[in-house]
Amino acid sequence: MICWGGFLEQERQNEQLPRESSHFFSTRFIRFLGGKNLLFLLIIILLLGCVIFIFDKIAFIFEPVLVLFEVVILPGVLGVILYYLLRPFLRILLRWKVPRIWAILLIFLGLIGMVTLLIVLVYPFLKTQFTNLLQDFPIYFIKLIDSVVTFINNSRVNEFLENTNIDYNKVLTDISDDLTTTVKDTATNLASGVASGVTGFVTTLTGIVLSLVIVPFILFYLLWEGEKMPKFILRLFPPRMRKFVGEVMGDMDHQISSYIQGQILVSICIGIMVTIGFLIIELDYALLLGALAMLTSVVPYLGPVIAITPALIIAIVMGPWMVVKVGIVWTIVQLVEGKFISPQIMGKSLSIHPITIIFVLLTLGSLFGVVGIILGLPIYALIKVLVQHFYQLFKLRYNKFQTDPAYQYEDID
Repeated sequence: MICWGGFLEQERQNEQLPRESSHFFSTRFIRFLGGKNLLFLLIIILLLGCVIFIFDKIAFIFEPVLVLFEVVILPGVLGVILYYLLRPFLRILLRWKVPRIWAILLIFLGLIGMVTLLIVLVYPFLKTQFTNLLQDFPIYFIKLIDSVVTFINNSRVNEFLENTNIDYNKVLTDISDDLTTTVKDTATNLASGVASGVTGFVTTLTGIVLSLVIVPFILFYLLWEGEKMPKFILRLFPPRMRKFVGEVMGDMDHQISSYIQGQILVSICIGIMVTIGFLIIELDYALLLGALAMLTSVVPYLGPVIAITPALIIAIVMGPWMVVKVGIVWTIVQLVEGKFISPQIMGKSLSIHPITIIFVLLTLGSLFGVVGIILGLPIYALIKVLVQHFYQLFKLRYNKFQTDPAYQYEDID
């Protein structure tokens, strides 16, 4: 009876203990995958897919928004770039106790004077060099083919091609004929297209002109009220979020301003160094090639490759020693820019790995063309700032609910 009473007492205690219910999410494999979190993630992905599907079916509703975006994007981007370039001068004038309206007018007068000076002094010379290069490019191309044929005939490559029965003369002739035919067909199609599509051409040109006319007005209002905009945006958020949002906006502003100002200054320095170097070695079209290097240097890594290609073609035609001199000039420019100019001007403001930069440029270039290549890195920098700040919030939230110190996030220097 005593043993039986003890057994009944033990059973009574076991019934009072909470029992863990066995269900699908309590299995070891599902717990390893995340348990209920996995279900929530799948539901979110499903809802996101439904939203994308619905928006794809009613895309025509957003067509006016897309048209508005296409109209606004060009003047808006140009206005923002000019705002970040001119904002340091505005702050200097304001520090000198110059009224804001007069400071903006002085900046506009200086900008108009600089543009007028470039148009009067530099544009005619660049136009002449560009026209001469277009006229001489077929001659350069033919000389380049002759140089390739001469090199093949005087090297061991000729024996290899003869053993493989490859008629390289015919191949080069076909390439030259195809290029000539393509150029003629392009010119013919362009002429017929212009003749038949005058209305579309005029519409596009009118849109571009209107966009450029709008830029000064956008720039004026950005300079006039640009400092008030962050404060207005902060008022839209609850008080407890304003500090966090202010930090995010401050980091985004720093990233964009550092990139735009730094990249423009670096591009100008590269253009000046390339022009001086090509003038020293007496390369044809030195000023035009320097201007091309300045424009393409806005795109990191890919821009220098684009800029050096026409210079190498001209150098190959002028002789092998000119190719060596062009290579020396370009190497010196890249070393000076990489070791001295960029670290001093841009520093590590973006902190983006070169491989990431290349993938971002290739991806956005394939999706959006030239606009994607130019705006790819600033957009990536903004997304990176947002992800970093929200990840910090996630770590704070996780640490709040994680009682075991061994599993908490720690800041590693």
